[in-house]
Amino acid sequence: MELNPIYEINKLQEQLPLSVVQDLHQRIADWLSSGGNYDDPYMFQQLRYARNVARRMNRNDN
Repeated sequence: MELNPIYEINKLQEQLPLSVVQDLHQRIADWLSSGGNYDDPYMFQQLRYARNVARRMNRNDN
């Protein structure tokens, strides 16, 4: 099953600071409006960033 990075990022939203969510949404919107696709490597880079931030936030909560 192929991952949909937008869907995966949306699942992480509650674990991310609002500023990160807003930044990710803007980056995604800019990418898609410039002709990019949801399954481009850039989108998976944004997903990795979101996962890394979520991991750090969860680590700080413990």
